[in-house]
Amino acid sequence: MTIWQADLHRPPLTSPSGEPLWELLLCDPDFRFSYGATTPQASVTKHWVTEQVSLASQRAGGSPDVIHVFRPQALSLLTLGCQPLGIRVEPSRRTSTLHQWLRQRAKWYPSQPNAIPVAYNPLHIESPPPVPLPEQLWGDRWGFTALAAADFEQTLPYEPIPLRHLPAELMPSRLGLASTTPLPGIVIDAGRQAMALAQWLQANHPAWLNAIAGEPDGLILDAGLCDRWIITTFNDPDVSRSGQQFQQRKQASQGLHFLLVRPDDSGMTTTALWLLQQPGKAEG
Repeated sequence: MTIWQADLHRPPLTSPSGEPLWELLLCDPDFRFSYGATTPQASVTKHWVTEQVSLASQRAGGSPDVIHVFRPQALSLLTLGCQPLGIRVEPSRRTSTLHQWLRQRAKWYPSQPNAIPVAYNPLHIESPPPVPLPEQLWGDRWGFTALAAADFEQTLPYEPIPLRHLPAELMPSRLGLASTTPLPGIVIDAGRQAMALAQWLQANHPAWLNAIAGEPDGLILDAGLCDRWIITTFNDPDVSRSGQQFQQRKQASQGLHFLLVRPDDSGMTTTALWLLQQPGKAEG
């Protein structure tokens, strides 16, 4: 499967006549291919997007199967523009190659003759305050856990789990983690709501989890492109210490962690499993 990463944004540039410019950027994850185009704001239409993606595909020698987009404001127009080409557009926060390219371009923009002298962060996305998980999806119990990286990789991927998201590039061995590295996780025993919760999570595209200190402490899920959800809150000192340990283990595992949904704590069945990674600061 051929995957590209894309962004459609307004850089701090104008046309020679002073019109704001918009920029379309396309690249593959290895940055062996890249394509960029700008146009005045009035010309940013789905037809222009279709034309540019088509030109990029010609230059690349073939069209992608999927294009990943991280900017919420770009998702709709890119989706519409790629429909005539039969290219699927998916929201994804895992666009690190594109992020690096955008950071490089942000350093280049000020040197252009029509640059706008404003503070500019190419990766900034407004993130709303977290909202509570829908009450009808609450599980019976939840808890922090951890598995050695090797144990995770050698067991859970081979179990008959109906819903799963286990990207090959996130497997601990692919990231070079030691086999004994504790891989932190969250387990939710959701009872009769297990499948409903799992399907809701799947539809909202989990990105990563954080145990946040506060009054009370909370377990926050980042999902989609900028959504944040309160999975639960707690003020028990022991649970808070486990939350701190969860965060510490994430730092030691390159941000890698997992989310497990099951109907009960028997260990006999699992409803859903996500392998997640929170990017470091360098990745934006």
